[in-house]
Amino acid sequence: MKKQFLKLFILFFLLLLLNVNQKANAIRIGLNEGIKKTYIGSSQNAEFSDARTGKLLFVSRSFFPYSIKAYGDSIAIKVKGRYWDCQTNAIFIQNPQSKGFLATKKRWYRGDIVVYNINGALTIVNSLPLEEYLLGVVPSEMPSKWNPEAHKAQAIAARSYALANLNKRNSKGYDLKDTPQDQAYGGASSETPQTTRAVLSTRGEVLTYDNKIIPAYYHAASGGRTIAAGEVWNHDLPYIRSVDAYDRGIRKNGHGVGMSQYGANNLANKGFSARQILSYFYKDITFSKLKSKQD
Repeated sequence: MKKQFLKLFILFFLLLLLNVNQKANAIRIGLNEGIKKTYIGSSQNAEFSDARTGKLLFVSRSFFPYSIKAYGDSIAIKVKGRYWDCQTNAIFIQNPQSKGFLATKKRWYRGDIVVYNINGALTIVNSLPLEEYLLGVVPSEMPSKWNPEAHKAQAIAARSYALANLNKRNSKGYDLKDTPQDQAYGGASSETPQTTRAVLSTRGEVLTYDNKIIPAYYHAASGGRTIAAGEVWNHDLPYIRSVDAYDRGIRKNGHGVGMSQYGANNLANKGFSARQILSYFYKDITFSKLKSKQD
């Protein structure tokens, strides 16, 4: 574990170069669930508190992995060589500063982390501003070497999908998973300068239809042509149509609904802008701008 944490230590200093202090809509991402044990670390001293009462449990040392396990209906943390019962089924680990990072799953994360004991197993949730979440989505969904306009299209689609699906998994204590079941999310460790620029340059942009933010479905490749939503799910969506995906020669990967990511990159390489790409894959949509707390 110490070797893994050393790698995270190196990643942390690289991430300081990319740090962006943004406050926007918060989102909760499920990082793990149904596990018996995990670890949490921090780049700076972090506060571990009872998530139910707000009572401070202890202040962690920076760059040290703390083992956390389910302990009956409670949560126990290993401190100074022994496990201590926190006497709560939910602990909140607060990111010490806006420039700090928390670590788990061999990755660094922006925002805060909440650990729940649900039926004797741990659920790990990363809570953070929407725009900071997207910094870890775009590079996880698209190669950083792809065309910048494709990255921008991905950022707008991912932002729209996330907002349209807030509370989707509320019964589990979070909004979205960190996997392609919702959107791939690799935390701060996955961020790159290229994809970060795409998120920043499209800040707050979403796709709407009939004055509502749409869940802008996308997939890796259609294998030639996208398909209508009704061919996959039980109903059609008015803003989804079957079109040439511009990804011929790429093996089909995904449900085939909405934007083809390979197609988006190919269109970008032909000179299409992010908005032109999105207007092509989604029918009769409007580009709208969110109002953040900073606006």
